Amino acid sequence: MTHYVDSEVGRLGTVLLHRPGPELARLTPRNNDSLLFDAIPWVGRAQEEHDAFAAALRERGVEVLYLAALLAETLAVADARAELTEQVLRSPRLGDSLRARVADHLAYLDPAALADVLIAGLAHEELRISAERPGGLVYTLMDRHDFVIDPLPNLLFTRDSSLWIRDRVGVTSLAMTARRRESTLTHAIYRHHPRFAGTSFVYDPGLEHLEGGDVLLLAPGVLAVGVGERTTPAGAERLGRQVFAAGLAHTILVVPIAQERATMHLDTVCTMVDVDAVLMYPNVADTLSAYTVIAGADGEDPRVDGPAPFLRAAADAMDLDQLRVIDTGLDPVTAEREQWDDGNNTLAIAPRLCVGYERNVETNAQLERSGIEVIPIAGSELGSGRGGPRCMSCPLVREPLGG
Repeated sequence: MTHYVDSEVGRLGTVLLHRPGPELARLTPRNNDSLLFDAIPWVGRAQEEHDAFAAALRERGVEVLYLAALLAETLAVADARAELTEQVLRSPRLGDSLRARVADHLAYLDPAALADVLIAGLAHEELRISAERPGGLVYTLMDRHDFVIDPLPNLLFTRDSSLWIRDRVGVTSLAMTARRRESTLTHAIYRHHPRFAGTSFVYDPGLEHLEGGDVLLLAPGVLAVGVGERTTPAGAERLGRQVFAAGLAHTILVVPIAQERATMHLDTVCTMVDVDAVLMYPNVADTLSAYTVIAGADGEDPRVDGPAPFLRAAADAMDLDQLRVIDTGLDPVTAEREQWDDGNNTLAIAPRLCVGYERNVETNAQLERSGIEVIPIAGSELGSGRGGPRCMSCPLVREPLGG
């Protein structure tokens, strides 16, 4: 298979999703903060909403791949199974006795069941413990509601753990400890699944912190990278060096963003909906700045210019007179509310065609008035984790825009 993405808006051909499952049912008021999820979703309704999202994509000719299915197929490869099992058993909080019991438990599972455990976790009460094979001190002192292997409710947001830049994949280095296994699973899929045989990597989880929600492919050869708590300046610099060395881009805009819960990633305040148009949270449109990083010549360090207003720097890098800006909401109050409800987090299926949550009525109306067709989807439960259609999707194939 040829996988290729050089923009945010080229016609979408293939996308990677994760249908929410038992990992969401693990969330309680007791653990949702530590598992980095904002609310306790109604799992059945979240699945219905996600199925409708996937159906809307298929109706537009998009091939939908599911991460869990790819993971189960990957775990049929002996090296992948050994690698991912060892990674779980490496956890220092297990202790020797409990580690041995967990190893026994995982060894009995077929690939599909093992994939379920790696995604949904393993609860204290689900581990087979007997007098002959006790769990040791660690297991004894655990609360019965604790997890031996933590679930991954944020796996729903497939954008964060990987991104494609032209024909290469970047598997990211997630900043929060509770999410790092997401990158481990994704990395194994790209390395071991037959569909991705021969795939070249432009980033891997062992590098500096970088998350996919902070990376926008503004145009062929032009990337924007948000920096803050999740993606660090070192991560942005490392990505720049990697893509420049591989000839994948000539310009990177590094964009500092305020680290508030509602503006965690760059794509929570800005997404592209046409080759020359962005949907943008108006409260930051005039204050967002960017440093322009240009590839150095003959092995020299990249050149850094700026800062400059983000919209000006982006238009210059994209060789446009200016970017068209579509505001979230109609006034400061609706803009703030609809930005919180992921109004900015649209997924472009093609130029002037995007998917957005139906509840962001004013933002969707603004898009339609600007000539952008919106495919509305329900998101009352999907949005409980603070992520929209772009967060929930990792494009693998888009029609090239060229350049």
